[in-house]
Amino acid sequence: MTDSNPANSRDAEYLAKLQDYYANWKSIPSYASLCEVFGIASKSWVKAILDRLGEADFLERTPDGMWIPTRQFFARALADSSVPAGMPVTVSETQGEYFVIDEMLIDTPSKTTLITVKGDSMMGAGIHDGDVAVVEKRNLANVGDIVVAIVDNEFTLKTLDKERGKFVLRPENPAYPVIRPQGSLEIFGILVGLIRKYHK
Repeated sequence: MTDSNPANSRDAEYLAKLQDYYANWKSIPSYASLCEVFGIASKSWVKAILDRLGEADFLERTPDGMWIPTRQFFARALADSSVPAGMPVTVSETQGEYFVIDEMLIDTPSKTTLITVKGDSMMGAGIHDGDVAVVEKRNLANVGDIVVAIVDNEFTLKTLDKERGKFVLRPENPAYPVIRPQGSLEIFGILVGLIRKYHK
């Protein structure tokens, strides 16, 4: 495998099995265990596979010789075509770029936190109870930004707005009132992404 994209290669199948194993156990197993994972009988074949995955930048060795995943190991394919919410379209078998999901959502790890959303006050903005908000911590925001704010010593996720020259926090659900702080309004951070896991 000479390209960082493992598509159309038997090594892509081995990489997928290794990724699934790592997702469950957070480690690269021994050659003997990998014979079972890959469904092959020879440890030398396993070594050859790992060497090729290393050359393709999916794996690397530690100073003591252990195999560990690289950044590219965690990259996921982004399809060439977007998925419309209306009528279905023909799906192309070709794949587009590869992305590490963490890098798509997080620009500055040291300033980013994940916060679980509670309640339905922001459902009009597509933010639902149980979603995980990706929040970049900063104390300045613009009108229209969705922010995590501290109002009278309580955290809330709302859209920042202004009324008569004063900042207010507007829910995206008409069942909830606009929050007009009686005391201080402090911006904790700005929503930069949203994570939602769908269950069967």
